[in-house]
Amino acid sequence: MRYRVAILGGGVGAEHLEGWLTLGDRFRVVAICDIDRERAERLAARANRAGGRGTRRNSGTVGASRITGDIASVLADPEVDIVDICLPPALHASVATDALRAGKHVICEKPFAGCLDAADRLAEEARAAGRLLVPVFQYRFGPGIAALRRLQADGLAGTALAGSLETHWDRRAGYYRNSWRGRWDGELGGAVLTHAIHIHDLATGIAGPVTELSAFASTRVNPVETEDCAAICMMTASGTMLTSSITLGASRDRSRLRLIFEGLTAESGTAPYDPGGMGWRFTARATEHQDRVDRLVAESGGVDTVMQRGYAGLFNAVADSLDGLDDGDRCPLPTPSDGVASIELVSAIYQAARSGERVRLPLDRDLPICRTLAPVIPAGDPSGG
Repeated sequence: MRYRVAILGGGVGAEHLEGWLTLGDRFRVVAICDIDRERAERLAARANRAGGRGTRRNSGTVGASRITGDIASVLADPEVDIVDICLPPALHASVATDALRAGKHVICEKPFAGCLDAADRLAEEARAAGRLLVPVFQYRFGPGIAALRRLQADGLAGTALAGSLETHWDRRAGYYRNSWRGRWDGELGGAVLTHAIHIHDLATGIAGPVTELSAFASTRVNPVETEDCAAICMMTASGTMLTSSITLGASRDRSRLRLIFEGLTAESGTAPYDPGGMGWRFTARATEHQDRVDRLVAESGGVDTVMQRGYAGLFNAVADSLDGLDDGDRCPLPTPSDGVASIELVSAIYQAARSGERVRLPLDRDLPICRTLAPVIPAGDPSGG
């Protein structure tokens, strides 16, 4: 079956479009929704050039895809099977809820929701609707992660002991020209929420869920409301100790994982948008095991193809799920529970950074941080914060 996709938002939606078009035998982009008509026209023309065919033509159509600035019309369209939400963060949870209630499957860019309470409600909406709700964690898909999963499954890695995560990116004044960026009421959070959320999802998917953490966070690079630097120490349920270093003041964009297991050390490449891809190195602790490690990596199926990595890898897994295909060896599709866990971890990091205390997870849902990620200014505070 070829599923029909509507992309809401043409910013990061342009990158999503390339993933959908890579899988043209499984998906058809039938609508582009953006209030910037010129941008929508560019994306629709790109879809047409790539061979998007069979979609409706009307006065709002350019090439292969219908163009609109009206989200409600997309959700009401019976020709749309999947809604791909690439809107500003403050709109994610409400639009995802409306899409699920309209009977659509939903792909939702990060952040999954603006607070933990909203994330819990959104996951419940997906359960009630009986539709897919997939948080966009594309870092999970790539040959490097496929190889690591194979080494873990074959027992060569052993228990994860420790790891270091780097999210060192360059964000200057131009990045914040979008009025919603750098604001608690628009972006909903800073670098912890908008940049490091991906690498944290990847690391906890490997080492297990975080059970307690300590954190520092501050704004040191740009004059914005939200944090752009952080240092975090986390303990997982398996006892793995992880450190995460985050800054938006680096000279270039770079993401990296270094994970220490009982049997080997795994180091990713540094591609900022593709740490799950090529460039991984796996070094056996016992040198006599290196040949076996190398052989399993070569046999892992981690061939570097565009259909296995990043957005295309994620969307391919969506199609497999909808088609009922699961051979047990594929990277698991991100679930609503994963989306909730990502917001819970962000909430715990903010709680620890603001309180100066070690925070344990799962969080008590009665904590104020579960209702808003933004700092709560006490009534009558003369300093304003």
